Amino acid sequence: MSSGGGVSPRKPVRLLRITDDRAIEVHDVTAVEEPLEIRLHDRPFAVIMRTPGGDRQLAAGFLLAEGVITSGDDLGAVEHCRHPDHPEGHNVVNVFLLGQAAAALPEKLAGRRNVFANSSCGMCGRVTIESLRTRASPLAQTGTIDRTVVHALPGHLRARQPLFDETGALHGAAIFTFEGDCVAIAEDVGRHNAVDKVTGELLLDGRLPLDGHVLVVSGRVSYEIVQKAWIAGIEMICAVSAPSSLAVELAEEAGISLVAFARPPGFNLYSHPARLRM
Repeated sequence: MSSGGGVSPRKPVRLLRITDDRAIEVHDVTAVEEPLEIRLHDRPFAVIMRTPGGDRQLAAGFLLAEGVITSGDDLGAVEHCRHPDHPEGHNVVNVFLLGQAAAALPEKLAGRRNVFANSSCGMCGRVTIESLRTRASPLAQTGTIDRTVVHALPGHLRARQPLFDETGALHGAAIFTFEGDCVAIAEDVGRHNAVDKVTGELLLDGRLPLDGHVLVVSGRVSYEIVQKAWIAGIEMICAVSAPSSLAVELAEEAGISLVAFARPPGFNLYSHPARLRM
């Protein structure tokens, strides 16, 4: 995924590798973590710690999850800052809104401080369950997915994570069809960012809502991951690790089939089992 302002997502380092009584100097690679400032009409809106790459998609997915936009039709230009007096322009994305989203901009910005989102927990619950209920209805079942497809999804995600292979430090998120075809994938130091990148990519492509699709994540499932999937219209979530209690409750309410602990020899299905073909 491009759109990172030309900044590499990896950085070389020199280190000492200690084994038993030996210290060997080696060259290695670390995952880059830098701040991305999202501006709305040149005005600061949020700062996200992320891995460069897919910044436009990240901004779009983040604004969707935050309720600033509801579809790609709300977006005008989404671009990096190119001002010659701003050498860190690769870490700034300026977004221009259209229609009702633009009209509501003063309300969105009123009293808002420069909100910081770290790479581990995103905005950590800014979008409440009550506000979600006003924005999204429970998702209807549009199809079914075979058990063997679900079982294979984490492996398909892992095989598409080259930066993790190099650094061991990045989360992955991908969106697959119910037939097992990958339509979007992203890596980032923050799992929430990786989800925003894939939903943002498909939002910019005009492909939301994502009925008949599965969101696959490399880590655990929190409430925020479920709310991002719900807003994007994704019917199933498949995670390698555990869900939180609130994630399970929200998935049930949202009409989302939640799969977790997806690793050999099977997986756990916590909600809406009718989508699974045995």
